[in-house]
Amino acid sequence: MVKPELIFTHVANTVSHAAGKAVTFGLCVLAVLAWAVTGPYFGYSDTWQLIINTSTTIITFLMVFLIQNTQNRDNAAIQTKLDELIRASEARNRLVGIEHLTEKEVDQLRKDIERKVRARATGGHGRLPEEGAQSRHRGETK
Repeated sequence: MVKPELIFTHVANTVSHAAGKAVTFGLCVLAVLAWAVTGPYFGYSDTWQLIINTSTTIITFLMVFLIQNTQNRDNAAIQTKLDELIRASEARNRLVGIEHLTEKEVDQLRKDIERKVRARATGGHGRLPEEGAQSRHRGETK
């Protein structure tokens, strides 16, 4: 018995992949043009307008969930790969799993790391060599 989760994953992958192709965009443009051309034939009726409104609403509603599912899996896969690289390297293992921190905690961690990198790279000057060159180029002084 195939798990429903596997079926959904397969459908989400297939639809997301197909939705990102140029041919899919072209088909959608053709569908909208066909709808627009039929306007005079149907007298621009409420039903004629309702067809495009309902169709696009349903497609958009479903695509939001499919695309979100694909992004969630892609982000989890990338995060897992990054965590493995951090774990296997000499980088600090405390960075593994930081995606579970709050936005404020991640921002503070980023600032701490930037401060340490800046201090190490500048030898205490407060500016990286590239920043000094950029400042001088803009006419700023130290």
